[in-house]
Amino acid sequence: MTAVLTAHPLQRAGAFALAALARTPVPADLTAERFQQAVEKIVGDATRAALARTTDASFWLKCSLSFFPNSPMNHPSNGQKDRAVLEEAVRSWFPDAGSLPDVACVLCGRDAVRFFGKLDVPLAESDIYRNTTPRGHAGTALCRPCLMSFRALPYACAHSGGPATLVHSWDDGFLGSAVHRRVRRNLREVVLASAAPTRSEVREVIALQTLRGYEETLTAGVELMVFSNNNRGQTLDVHALDQPLAEWLRRTARDPGRRRGFGALIGAHTTPNQLGIVGLARNAFRNPERIPGAVARLFAERAGRGALPDYTADLAAICRSFATEVMDMNPKDLAEIRDTAARIAFLLDDESAGKLRGFYSTLKEPGRMKSWLLSNAVTWTLRRPDGGPTSLLTSRGMELLFDPDPETRAWFNRQMLLVCVLEHLHARGYSPDDADEAVEDLTEEHGEEGLRLLDDEGDAA
Repeated sequence: MTAVLTAHPLQRAGAFALAALARTPVPADLTAERFQQAVEKIVGDATRAALARTTDASFWLKCSLSFFPNSPMNHPSNGQKDRAVLEEAVRSWFPDAGSLPDVACVLCGRDAVRFFGKLDVPLAESDIYRNTTPRGHAGTALCRPCLMSFRALPYACAHSGGPATLVHSWDDGFLGSAVHRRVRRNLREVVLASAAPTRSEVREVIALQTLRGYEETLTAGVELMVFSNNNRGQTLDVHALDQPLAEWLRRTARDPGRRRGFGALIGAHTTPNQLGIVGLARNAFRNPERIPGAVARLFAERAGRGALPDYTADLAAICRSFATEVMDMNPKDLAEIRDTAARIAFLLDDESAGKLRGFYSTLKEPGRMKSWLLSNAVTWTLRRPDGGPTSLLTSRGMELLFDPDPETRAWFNRQMLLVCVLEHLHARGYSPDDADEAVEDLTEEHGEEGLRLLDDEGDAA
């Protein structure tokens, strides 16, 4: 009774959950005996949930309100039903035999066992599709393995109240690892008869923790799916990471040599109202181009006070790897920007932080930055080191920083320029007389707190 993987993300996750419940690595290895063992586990948990009659004491009953709101487990009349009648109602919800002649499962093409509707299939494609069966329509044809994949889906999701959270990928190795870890965690809640929320309720952080726990190279992107099949309103939100960004986050977070830089990257996303790990995770899934912007703002804030943090080189290295590995920046273009930054740093290395503040003030206004570079070209000619380039900015550098063509991504190149300038100033031992050395570095502390959160959650999974 093998559960095959289909094109339906929720069915795929449920199939791996079935395998995990049967202590089998992949759905393809499910024998008829192991498949039945997994089904019996689900039936047992669902029956105990129905008899508990309170969502506060039952993981499965609470989940069922969002997955299967019309199921026998949470029917309003359960309180008046005899125990034996209730057990039979729940067990009958899991068909164990039968097939429909000449009717194929809509997901895998095998013989369907029955037509199903909202009661059995958590969600189809979007919240626009109401997932109900209209009059005169028999419903969705499903075979028993695909049906049971949907029944196993709650074990594959994170539950923190409200919609469920699923981390999905078309990389079967990653999906299997993520689901198996989540199943183990949810089974602990089942045993404890608890529906306690995940320690971190921020869904993007849950996905980042899942990425961090995977040890192999990702071959596909990662999707964060937040959905509910509740009668009060179906919802489905999908946020996706492309493969390069997902792999970069996985590898960078796990690399001991980049731990300090990654901690600073987390800290760079800190705001007065949220931890840096939350900001980084949300930017990654919603607007990854904001990641280098957060680094630029951190450096600018520190540089504006005349004091560069001692993790400057580590954070700059993280930012450069993001540029080449995620943004697919040409290494020659990055080298051009770094060379330009080295020349600018030579000009800004002064006893006062005023020059650096003046340069930073041009970052958001390309016209002002261009004027600043042109006006300082003379200063470069007078101050340039022996044997240094004759000009402050080459024609290629000018194109990278100010070309209006969107494909050039001049805005991103200007952010990288600032990062590289501060990296070179740090290497030169930049320490102006008016530096505010007494500023408490809360940003770095939030970075360390974010790393501890990742480590603690990874260990708990």
